[in-house]
Amino acid sequence: MSTAEAPAPTRPRVEGDREVEIFDAVVRLVAETGYDKLTYDAVAGEVHASKATLYRKWPTKALLVVEAVVSRMCGSDDIDIDTGSLRGDLLVGACEDGGLTSTMPGLVSALMPALQRDPDFFEVFRERFIEPKLQRSLAVFARSVERGEIAPDADLVRLSTVLPAMCMHDFLLLGRAVGRDEVITMIDTVVLPACAATFVHRDAPAS
Repeated sequence: MSTAEAPAPTRPRVEGDREVEIFDAVVRLVAETGYDKLTYDAVAGEVHASKATLYRKWPTKALLVVEAVVSRMCGSDDIDIDTGSLRGDLLVGACEDGGLTSTMPGLVSALMPALQRDPDFFEVFRERFIEPKLQRSLAVFARSVERGEIAPDADLVRLSTVLPAMCMHDFLLLGRAVGRDEVITMIDTVVLPACAATFVHRDAPAS
């Protein structure tokens, strides 16, 4: 007599609210202890899951942490920002959830030591977090060129990094909170004048 073959065990699926719970725990633990001290054991204990479940979904700590950061800080990156002006676009991008006035500077500061020491972690972070944000910012500045707010031959990569660089500098090196008022001041006194100056530089006579 033949016996029915037992069905193969299925892997537990981590998605939806359960994934959000795990990502929230990862971000919280990273902010508290830093990347280096984060362990699968700690995350598993926080969310009452097995390490095996976490390993199957995220086989490296770098991938787990970066996906958690992306989930928390890039939730609206698939939304095309177009308010009709560069100033408006920059305000929306910097002050919305996951922008420069959120917890991003503090979270990045917790990751900074590992980013400097661990090339594998840096590469995952660059590919999945930095590069998408850079491309989104470049799209905003390219649209500004089309509106005539920036000269056609301006260095958009450099211009697009001015605001985040200033925010990170104030937070990490000067210990200043980066709020909406500070971002508005940076945009109005530094970023927009720099964009306007691209026309002056373009039209300036050669010395």
